[in-house]
Amino acid sequence: MDSQGGPYLNMRALCSPLGAARLCQLAMGCAVIAMVVHSAGFSGSHGVFCMAAWCFCFAMTVVVFFLDATRLYSCLPISWDNLTVTCAAFATLMYVTASVVYPLFFVRSECPYAGCEVRNFRIAVTVCSILCALAYGAEVALCRARPGQAVVGYMATVSGLLKVVQGFVACIIFGALANGSEYSRYAATIFCVVVYAFCFALTALVVVMTVCGRTKAVRCLPFDRFVVVCTLLEVLLYLSASVVWPVFCFDTKYGTPWRPSSCPQGRCPWDSKLVVAVFSFVNFGLYVADLTYSQRIRFVSSHNSRA
Repeated sequence: MDSQGGPYLNMRALCSPLGAARLCQLAMGCAVIAMVVHSAGFSGSHGVFCMAAWCFCFAMTVVVFFLDATRLYSCLPISWDNLTVTCAAFATLMYVTASVVYPLFFVRSECPYAGCEVRNFRIAVTVCSILCALAYGAEVALCRARPGQAVVGYMATVSGLLKVVQGFVACIIFGALANGSEYSRYAATIFCVVVYAFCFALTALVVVMTVCGRTKAVRCLPFDRFVVVCTLLEVLLYLSASVVWPVFCFDTKYGTPWRPSSCPQGRCPWDSKLVVAVFSFVNFGLYVADLTYSQRIRFVSSHNSRA
């Protein structure tokens, strides 16, 4: 018991729907890692990505659960509610991606050379990964701000969650750009890369300011208006990039609208250009939705908030 007569541990972190969701995340995450290391295995860049995603999310959840259960988060100069919902949203996206990539590259209907045991373990890994993604999604749903509530944690709003998705999609774009996209051939495509990087940095700045509780750092504008201004700028920039990139990559004057038959599988610049084009439109739609929802937000600043 502490000096005020209460329990040392935060019982709400243990005995609540949110605590149950995090315990499920820990259990499923541990099962996934154990089965992969034990028998399921992984290889290549896709396997390394999946294993890194699972390990990172598991370690992040351990830290969040420990700090919440012991109330040590109060010693940190951060907005705890914003941090936890951001971590949960990011982990949801990571687990969903890994739950698609791993079975796509490692699960086959027939038994591999190592026998059916390996295949069965890989199927079990996929199932547990999907369950863990649902557990993280449940945490996001539990922490999400409800209509009519005063908004204390910006990251718990639809606009805040969209920021996480926008950053994740931008990382996919950067990965495709690095995979032989030949973006340096034209000044116009270099401009698109600058747009992607600038918008990602601006989105990351909003997230970091919110998580660190620095929403009053912008003195000339209220934070909610600052977010709207940034989002409008990102919408305009992504609109330009979503038009310029396909023209300079798939128009017959600068490139080819069809995939070359001689292009190597997995290392084809045309494939990377297509991924960038598709996810540019995806992120443009996300920024438009963000701009729409951010009009309704009236943010109430609170340092180290706790729901």
